[in-house]
Amino acid sequence: MSQSLEIGIAVVLILAILVLIFRIQALVSVMRGSYRKRAGLSNKVNAILFVVFALVGFGTFFWFSFGTEYHLPVSSSEHGIHTDFMFWLTMAILVIAFVITHIFMISFIYKYQFDENRKAYFYPENHKLEFVWTIIPAIVMVVLVYYGYRTWNDIFKMAPADRMEIEVMGQQFNWLVRYPGADGKLGSHSYKKISPDNQFGLILEDQTGWDDFAPREIHIPKGKPVLLRIRARDVLHSVYLPHFRVKMDAVPGMPTTFWFTPIQTTAEKREELGNPNFNFELACAELCGRGHFSMRYILVVDEPENYKKWVAEQKAWAEVNREYVVKTIKPEYKDKLPEIKVATPDAPTVAPADTTTPKATALNIK
Repeated sequence: MSQSLEIGIAVVLILAILVLIFRIQALVSVMRGSYRKRAGLSNKVNAILFVVFALVGFGTFFWFSFGTEYHLPVSSSEHGIHTDFMFWLTMAILVIAFVITHIFMISFIYKYQFDENRKAYFYPENHKLEFVWTIIPAIVMVVLVYYGYRTWNDIFKMAPADRMEIEVMGQQFNWLVRYPGADGKLGSHSYKKISPDNQFGLILEDQTGWDDFAPREIHIPKGKPVLLRIRARDVLHSVYLPHFRVKMDAVPGMPTTFWFTPIQTTAEKREELGNPNFNFELACAELCGRGHFSMRYILVVDEPENYKKWVAEQKAWAEVNREYVVKTIKPEYKDKLPEIKVATPDAPTVAPADTTTPKATALNIK
């Protein structure tokens, strides 16, 4: 917690304590019968403290909301720009309403504090005023809902055909990530196949999964739509990429998806923030157990050329785990194992319309 925030909290606590002291003093005086008036000095003091408390509260609110480092930087995805605009538009409307109503409330408390020589005016209703403060919020709500509905549809519409796909699986307490290989298809899986040697639960007889690879970092190219295929193998997790405004729950037994388009590379973000050590990261936004804090996975946004080089360096999961594959796969599939393909930098990221397997490097698994 920063020193300025600690000072702000201390000031608010001091004001609250002063209010309590004056109130206790008034109650004690009433019990002793020392007050001849229905309200003493504490009445005026509390009215003044209301104003002071309001000014300090407004100042603390605006300082913390708009003048601190606790905000996320500008979104690094296309859809995040729209969600941020919707957020700040809603925030602006709420803050304006909040400030206006509280100015009236605090000023009325001070102006109309108790006075033995004044009688309250009986003002039971005002139909015009009720009509205005019902219609105006209704119009504002309709506008916000309509804009939010359009933004929601733009985010969750069908992912573009030229997207790339990545599987993200949450488990206690880390993420597992899998990319399709040269054929552009993720191999099928089953929870019954999950084991220490086969954490994804891959069905080894499905040849489309033989060239899939599982890197230690997520790499995606700038400007390319990315579809995340999300699942969990134990409890509820949540895929959270805050700098891309991405959040989607990983639910056991119910696959989910989310797609976005990155518009900044990691290098560009580091330059923007002036932080050479900055990294995008995948975090878990669900309290999934004691090790929840450790679910951190580095994400790197590359220029398209650098991304191709990175893909070319990856090895297929079946190649890395060749001993397990040979030992586990059904005998009738062993003769086909040399046909396993690894990823190539120019291979498509989504399966083509036909079923022809793109050319790629063969593995020598025997």
